[in-house]
Amino acid sequence: MLIDFFFQVKAAKIPATIREYLMLLEALQKRLVVFGLDDFYYLSRACLVKDEKHFDRFDRVFGAYFKGVQEMSDKLFGQEIPEEWLRQQAERFFSDEERKQIEAMGGWEKVMEELKKRLEEQKERHQGGNKWIGTNGTSPFGTGGYNPEGVAIGQRRRRQGRALKVWDQREYKNYDDNLQIGIRNIQIGLRRLREFARQGEADELDLDGTIRQTAHNGGMLDIVMRPERRNRIKVLMFFDVGGSMDDHIRVCEELFSAARLEFKHLEFFYFHNCIYEGLWKDNSRRHNEKTSTFDVINTYGPDYKAIFVGDAFMSPYEVTYKGGSVEHWNEEPATVWLNRMLDHWPSAIWLNPRPEQRWEHTPSTKIIKDIMANRMYPLSVDGLDRGLRRLQG
Repeated sequence: MLIDFFFQVKAAKIPATIREYLMLLEALQKRLVVFGLDDFYYLSRACLVKDEKHFDRFDRVFGAYFKGVQEMSDKLFGQEIPEEWLRQQAERFFSDEERKQIEAMGGWEKVMEELKKRLEEQKERHQGGNKWIGTNGTSPFGTGGYNPEGVAIGQRRRRQGRALKVWDQREYKNYDDNLQIGIRNIQIGLRRLREFARQGEADELDLDGTIRQTAHNGGMLDIVMRPERRNRIKVLMFFDVGGSMDDHIRVCEELFSAARLEFKHLEFFYFHNCIYEGLWKDNSRRHNEKTSTFDVINTYGPDYKAIFVGDAFMSPYEVTYKGGSVEHWNEEPATVWLNRMLDHWPSAIWLNPRPEQRWEHTPSTKIIKDIMANRMYPLSVDGLDRGLRRLQG
């Protein structure tokens, strides 16, 4: 049974190995978990999943493969009666005859309308009934009962396996590469860039050094101090704002917030559409408080990691021509400024919030991607991971 489960995990592109599968079998053989499905879930996830970005995929595979506690206990743990069953009140399983007697309520919309009504009317808990929201009954709403067009509420697993909708949320659904990025995902990705070194004054106790030095002195206490470990990575971020970037405000805000939390040495600037001779820090004053791009290049050394964030979606003339900017007359094309910046900050990437499959249909995106030497990545969990790996190199 478990070899099929392992193949399902592999089919979901979760990079589990035979060694990890054998580790899971060894843990089961040593009875690290006995009867609980939840315990087995956490054990198998700990053994088979190495990166939390794959947790959601694992949850979906696990939920599809193990459809109920009864199947789990019969196939995996033998014929003993699970402790969980004995502790609970009698869980009601319905015979075929009983199921045939239960009539559906007339479709999903009808079910949801009735649920809303009963949520407003019901004031107390019910069990074993056929109307109110409760447990072990034939009402279409609740847990532990049966109704062919029911809604399971507040349970972790479906006992009868027939509800049209389960009101459960997978704990790690935001970590999946294919799902929408969020602050937590971005923080996880940005941590790949963190490099710690001991810097500053020696104001932290070095316990190992103290023990060694004390032993060397024949037992006379000799306290050794050391500098604190600090993240030494320096990051420069350049954000495209306005125009087509208005559709991506939320994800850019989340990226900015996560970066502020993760990096002590972070500087940022804004631009519109592409980089020209001026950048700014405050969008409300960008017309009269600009910073020379030359000054930015001369202020921040080549040890900074540069991250450009923008959809690269504009007229190609704005990138390649003198005077191509839609807001002012630029004496030099954006390509010149981008190349200057990349020469100064060789460790640089471009994060694009537009879907990657659209890039080839946008001339300006292709031009900027070429200037970046293909170091353009989608602003997704997977794209962020790939981009930050490139910055590490």
